[in-house]
Amino acid sequence: CDVESQKERVVTEEEWLQKWEMGNIGFHKEQGHPLLQKYLDVLLNGRSGLRIFFPLCGKAVEMKWLADMGHSIVGVELSEQAVKEFFSEHSLPYCEEQVPEISGGKMFQSTSGNISLYCCSIYDLSSSIVGKFDGVWDRGALVAVNPRDRQRYASLMINLVEKNSSYLLVTVSYDPNKHKGPPFYVPESEIKSLFG
Repeated sequence: CDVESQKERVVTEEEWLQKWEMGNIGFHKEQGHPLLQKYLDVLLNGRSGLRIFFPLCGKAVEMKWLADMGHSIVGVELSEQAVKEFFSEHSLPYCEEQVPEISGGKMFQSTSGNISLYCCSIYDLSSSIVGKFDGVWDRGALVAVNPRDRQRYASLMINLVEKNSSYLLVTVSYDPNKHKGPPFYVPESEIKSLFG
């Protein structure tokens, strides 16, 4: 299986924003992801009140679902439209503030305080800004980042998680010669080398 065919592929931030503007968001799941429900116990590992990170969160309905269970949710998303749609579609009041450490960065937080969504590039985040997490739900992030940025992405994620955290990762399997991505094909061997 030839992964070289995707190695140089780059999707720009503008292209991602355009997908949201055009409503070209086939990756968004209205009903939430069945795999999260299936593996929820693995993510929570018997713990309650976790801080859970959603990288490249879009307007994932699972954020509300987990927040309603008493967890604290932090997401990061490039598209302000996606973030605002998340709050409006769940009828959640929120406030908006600038993030001084990030040029042009904003943070949208539910009035209840348990959902905080950062609107910026994921690479603008650090643990000094968002703290560390007990769990990560990576449903479409690793497979969406440009292949050449994977190492940078994985290093950031490792930096953002607590020692005993759980990381749920969903990938896609297909012939990369037939589909240019995203989502990109990330072979299991590469996941092992990225995350150890």
